[in-house]
Amino acid sequence: MINYIFSAIFIYLIIGLCLFIIQRQMTFNKSDKPKKPENYGLINVKEIYISTPDNFKLLAWFYKSNQNNPIIIYFHGNSYNIGERAYRIQKYIDCGLNILILAWRGYSGNDGKPTEKNLYIDGLSAVNWVLKNTLYKKSDIILYGESLGSGIAVELGIKEKYKAIVLEAPFTSIIDIGKKRYPIFPVKYLTLDKFDNLSKIDKLLSPLLIIHGKKDEIVPYNHSLKLFNKAKNKKKHLCIDEAMHNNLYDFNIHKDVISFIDSL
Repeated sequence: MINYIFSAIFIYLIIGLCLFIIQRQMTFNKSDKPKKPENYGLINVKEIYISTPDNFKLLAWFYKSNQNNPIIIYFHGNSYNIGERAYRIQKYIDCGLNILILAWRGYSGNDGKPTEKNLYIDGLSAVNWVLKNTLYKKSDIILYGESLGSGIAVELGIKEKYKAIVLEAPFTSIIDIGKKRYPIFPVKYLTLDKFDNLSKIDKLLSPLLIIHGKKDEIVPYNHSLKLFNKAKNKKKHLCIDEAMHNNLYDFNIHKDVISFIDSL
């Protein structure tokens, strides 16, 4: 019996060690390089590269309309290159909004290692590029965070005031996601990249829109409820009863995003 106990403990420790070592591979599921914007039907969308303070050049797509409308800086979710989000930004382009969609380091063919700290650098670099290379001010910028991108939108949103922040399928923290997936391990003490949205959400300086599918199979729906309930600024929560994690745009949520922006 003692041998069985020691064997079980050994296996537990080995599995825990393996999970710890590969956790960033699981947290950041990097993607390949997309095709050119025109291959996705994005006309007049420019391919640009944004420099970071630590000397990386990040692929991004930029569209400026002829209308004096706000600009959405789109922080994409995990596992995707920005080409796979072309159909989303097309909806905002069609409505006359301006768009910058950024590819994280390690994603969409970019060099670099994604970590929580590094993605914060990337997100801020995108904001600074807009402020430096266009006439937009922070009050013209909507930070849009999709899933993983919600962590970066929240982090930037507690430091500066923007026109709005939109969070699509946001999580309370990576720790909470890990606890649900690996309940027998002390995830709280082993997680390197925490993205603790819940501890920050009440410090946001901008109006907030949260959108979540009730059937989300990756980030439980109650995460967004916890975030919404704790947020203090002007806020709105949109629940899509039949939506899962990646199909929210099948329910035309861009119309709700635009309506929220127009209400500000």
